[in-house]
Amino acid sequence: MRTFDDFAVGDMVRMGPVTVGRIEAMEFARRYDPQPYLLSDEGAEGHPIFARMAVSGWLVSAMMNRLVVEDMRANPVAIVGMPGAERLRWVRPVYPDDQLMLEAEVIAMRRLASWPGTGLIHQKVRARNQERKLVLTALFPWLVAAPERLTVMHRMVDG
Repeated sequence: MRTFDDFAVGDMVRMGPVTVGRIEAMEFARRYDPQPYLLSDEGAEGHPIFARMAVSGWLVSAMMNRLVVEDMRANPVAIVGMPGAERLRWVRPVYPDDQLMLEAEVIAMRRLASWPGTGLIHQKVRARNQERKLVLTALFPWLVAAPERLTVMHRMVDG
């Protein structure tokens, strides 16, 4: 199980691909984000941004979160919690059948003085489509177990 000291600024993980299915996108939109341009091609007709039915940014965000969780299961991390997502941006539309890849880079980390045994790791995440075009960015702060470092001093005795 990886802890705080197993990470370093600059560490990069790549995840995916994952394909956004049309039926999944429509069902998600119907249930959680029922905007016309997310429900059908007809609903997107004449829209100033979307050329056709788009995928809800919330679904894209959830799919990217799933990739991160799956990576952490495959490469266990001693996660204490995640206090949220910061600066979430949907940069360009995602459409049904797009294939998405995710990059997560450690950009900052520190031990928490207010919570001994815990460190805060900030990852910048970037999702790209099959054309390598950026579609989503965010910062993920992770609370990770950070066992106290023990300093061992050796005393040499001349004998």
